[in-house]
Amino acid sequence: EIFVYVANKQKEIEELRRMEQFRREFLADVSHELKTPVFSAQGFIHTLLEGAMDDEQVRERFLVKAAKSLERLDILVKDLVSLSQLESGETTMVPEKVNMAELTAEIFERLEKIAKQRDVTLKIKPERLTSVWVLADKQRIDQVMVNLISNAIKYNNDGGKVVVLFEEDKKNFTISVRDNGPGISQEHIARIFERFYRVDKSRSRDLGGTGLGLAIVKHILNAHGTTITVMSQVGKGTNFSFKLPKG
Repeated sequence: EIFVYVANKQKEIEELRRMEQFRREFLADVSHELKTPVFSAQGFIHTLLEGAMDDEQVRERFLVKAAKSLERLDILVKDLVSLSQLESGETTMVPEKVNMAELTAEIFERLEKIAKQRDVTLKIKPERLTSVWVLADKQRIDQVMVNLISNAIKYNNDGGKVVVLFEEDKKNFTISVRDNGPGISQEHIARIFERFYRVDKSRSRDLGGTGLGLAIVKHILNAHGTTITVMSQVGKGTNFSFKLPKG
């Protein structure tokens, strides 16, 4: 019995060490991510205070850049709060009947501007589909779809395509978000749902990514009792898919 007791205590100690290491890494990541937009905004504002305010063009350009840095900080903080609530179990899913075809069309309208900037085409398949009823928390599934579709647009090639495909069986709908962008290599796929993990760090920051979107997606879908799968081929594109029960 004493050997069992010692073994159990050893496991507890190892788990505590693992959690402490995880906490330290998380705090280091958060600290780094928060500093970037804060220092950027501070730099622009200090430059203005030191005399650049007198030049109207410089003033406007620097104020726009400072505003963008603060917007990125706001998005990052909101994502951190959302992820923290999901991981701690504080967020309860409230299932209701949701028309995914209608919701996707609404999200396309919201993201139309960034899609046009990249000349990316957005499509729903089957075409002319008007009703795909599922049981889900509408606000959270909206968050999932916005993250997946906006990523598919932002990390696509100029002139690319994003397709949301609906397939059904007796009990579920499978929802897939596909793009024909550069794809993700296998070495990255296993880690893309980790907090702050970025396949292309510089490009992600340039596009306003926080590195938390896919972690949030994973936790929301897990809370719905489902999982997200990803298939990707370098040079051909990526497909994210998940199932939801029919409503």
